[in-house]
Amino acid sequence: MQRAPRTIRWSAKAWGLALCVVSCLFFVAFQGGKLSLMLLIIITCLSVYLLLGRWSGISSARGRREIGGVAGGAMLQAGSALKANIRVDIPGFWPIPYVTVKDKLTKFGGESQVYEGTFVPDWKRRGELSYVTPPLGRGLYKFENVECVTQDIFGLFEHAGVISMPLTFSVLPRTVAIPEWRQLRTLFKGNHQQSSVNGSQRETTQINGVREYIYGDRLAKVHWRATARTGHWKSKEFERESLPKLTIVLDRQTNVYRSSEQFELAVSVAASLLQFAAKRGMSTGFLSVGGGRVFHETPGGYETRGRIEKHLIEVQPDPNGDPSRALRDRSRLPSSGGLVLLVSPQRGESILKALKWLDVNGVSACHMRIGSEGNGKTKDDWSAALRSVGIASYTVQQLDELPLLLGGKGA
Repeated sequence: MQRAPRTIRWSAKAWGLALCVVSCLFFVAFQGGKLSLMLLIIITCLSVYLLLGRWSGISSARGRREIGGVAGGAMLQAGSALKANIRVDIPGFWPIPYVTVKDKLTKFGGESQVYEGTFVPDWKRRGELSYVTPPLGRGLYKFENVECVTQDIFGLFEHAGVISMPLTFSVLPRTVAIPEWRQLRTLFKGNHQQSSVNGSQRETTQINGVREYIYGDRLAKVHWRATARTGHWKSKEFERESLPKLTIVLDRQTNVYRSSEQFELAVSVAASLLQFAAKRGMSTGFLSVGGGRVFHETPGGYETRGRIEKHLIEVQPDPNGDPSRALRDRSRLPSSGGLVLLVSPQRGESILKALKWLDVNGVSACHMRIGSEGNGKTKDDWSAALRSVGIASYTVQQLDELPLLLGGKGA
């Protein structure tokens, strides 16, 4: 199979330059004289210069992108700005007056941003461009290829080249450190936080390591080889089974969020609570209510934590979310004595009935209400309705308020 001959398309400027050269040739042929000859020489030299611009080296340009502290697959927190520096090296020797660099940053499932700047190459035909991005929102981002464009000194013809420098990175939801949650001890059914966690983590027969001997350890748990090697009593450390006791439920129902900022606040609150539970070593479940909802159990190692982080980076509102139905699904919620924490801006009879149903079935419930924009009376009425049935309630309007709310009393 033979390929069709490639069609060469000339621009209007190229046709104009060719017409000038032909006109000069006819001028010399029919008029003669020094003027026509000089004009032909000038036009010919100009045409040669413009023609050789195609081999200026811009199409073979090389470069690298440097971003402060970010490598491939790195993760940042929402609100961070990136400082990028692009270094370009252009081979060849043909003079280049300036180079325009275009760098494109694309958010998966979102908009694209193009950063553009110009530099004049030095005598080594090198240059660089620096810029700072605005604060980035939560999501997965990718730097596309860099485009380099230059023109001749007359600005007649444009030549371009592409440098392949793809870079992908993630922006995590914004989180806030929660030093203490005073009411957490009383939220578990008749148990303190630590006893609740320990009760859900039964030891297995799989040895996980060696620890210091604690007075009261059975002789079967003593690690005799480590004791003989170190000269100090050592005990075997066994892995523990983990059953979810705390479950964080994220409501993704589209029509309950008045703005994208309110949904981002809900994701940030859920991420902050997961971070708090992980630091305390609590057995935690995560339920994302929506189409294709996601459930994870932790502690489950870095792999499980990575799946949760990936979900929180990419999660979006979903019209199929229904938290009142999800709260009645016992297969995905903790058993008796556990705690379910609902992160949602919703209030109403259906949510109240679902939370009361949990309480009747021996599971404590807590409502983390997001971005209340109603008046104070409406907020107090909802909190009073929950407190009357023994359900804790917090109203979060800004993420920075979360540590203060949890360190104090429920709203």
